Amino acid sequence: MEPKPARVRILDAAHELMLTVGLARATTKEIARAAGCSEAALYKYFDSKEELFVRVLTERLPRLTPLLGSLAAEPGQGTLAGNLTEIAREAALFYEQSFPIAASLYAEAQLKKRHYEALHKLGAGPHRPLRDLDAYLRAEQAAGRVRADADTYAAASLLLGACAQRAFAYDAIDAGERPPADEFAARLAKTLLGGISVAQPPA
Repeated sequence: MEPKPARVRILDAAHELMLTVGLARATTKEIARAAGCSEAALYKYFDSKEELFVRVLTERLPRLTPLLGSLAAEPGQGTLAGNLTEIAREAALFYEQSFPIAASLYAEAQLKKRHYEALHKLGAGPHRPLRDLDAYLRAEQAAGRVRADADTYAAASLLLGACAQRAFAYDAIDAGERPPADEFAARLAKTLLGGISVAQPPA
């Protein structure tokens, strides 16, 4: 079996370390050591830890951003219910897997600020899914499938906020477990559609 390319090993090591010790404590030195390469070799593939973080999110986690981009580019495809269910499913899984990685940032305000500034320079950040889902809903609004008076930004915030809550808070409820992503996504999409769709979904 051929050894994995260095870039793949670095991404694998970064993903594992970010999950286990958190983004704040996963240094490039530790990532390089876990990948079996030098820190200088890591910087041949990635300009910064922030870029490495973005690549972990886009290449190792559920592909939420590409899904939103493709739907916004071609509104009117599929059903609104089906599209929102798929978005909710991908978002639920994305936040479930990314929350343990990014949570450590929120303990240090200055670190979070520096990290967000670096992400903005890369055209990334936690605002991207919200912006992209709003763009998709506005495209559907223009296509006549979302009510003209619907607040698309609020709708996007409700859907993504619920997905983030599933990752953050559902473990604390009495049952102590998250609902399966497919079931959660279907319920969430149906509820949201009741408020924004032109044709109300059947009960």
